[in-house]
Amino acid sequence: MLLLLSLVTGLALSASGVMTEKETGPSQELFRDIQKKVNELWQNLLYPVMPGNETAEMIYATCEMKPSSKIDADKPQVTGQVLFRQHHTYGRLEAIFSLDGFPLDNNQSGRAIHIHELGDLSNGCDATGGHYNPFSVNHPRHPGDFGNFFPKEGKIRKYKTNLCATMFGPYSIMGRSVVVHEQEDDMGKGNNKASLENGNAGKRLACCVIGICNKNLWEEKLSEVTDKKKRGLNKRA
Repeated sequence: MLLLLSLVTGLALSASGVMTEKETGPSQELFRDIQKKVNELWQNLLYPVMPGNETAEMIYATCEMKPSSKIDADKPQVTGQVLFRQHHTYGRLEAIFSLDGFPLDNNQSGRAIHIHELGDLSNGCDATGGHYNPFSVNHPRHPGDFGNFFPKEGKIRKYKTNLCATMFGPYSIMGRSVVVHEQEDDMGKGNNKASLENGNAGKRLACCVIGICNKNLWEEKLSEVTDKKKRGLNKRA
């Protein structure tokens, strides 16, 4: 498939090279049609549409969180899911964080969650590399710097929108990892090198690899998160 696409792409580029700006009519229309089909082939190859994942050109992804094999047994054993959704043409990334296994104390400090460069879990979460930082900027301006999350009753249930990361193009987060850290993110204000690299967020409690999924899981978890928020608002009313 890759060889065929490369050949078709090469032919399309060759055709464009011999055409002049003055050329119009059937030849130019044919080239445009070929170019469109090549783009569609590449899109389908790189970002295949899974059954149930085709609504309004949305793409959905999941990350099945598991405790790191490198943490001590007395540390929080975090499990759950981080889900993503994005319109492939223009949409900003959305995410649902549905995580369990934190202490039941509601007064605990926040837990930092970030996207890391590698989807390698061969050495627990230590093999995931540093923060995903394709633009070589300081923390907290990395695409996957999601900030701090404050567990309640041992759980994190959070829906976030307008995130800077993307599931498409050369800077896609697909195949990379999401890491839950032991400590709170200092948001780059720690006055040291580590603060500008990772927010001094501490050990890696749990991690997972981002992969494509269908829309059903997203809709289930979104309903769970939004219903819980509504119940909380009703209690305060």
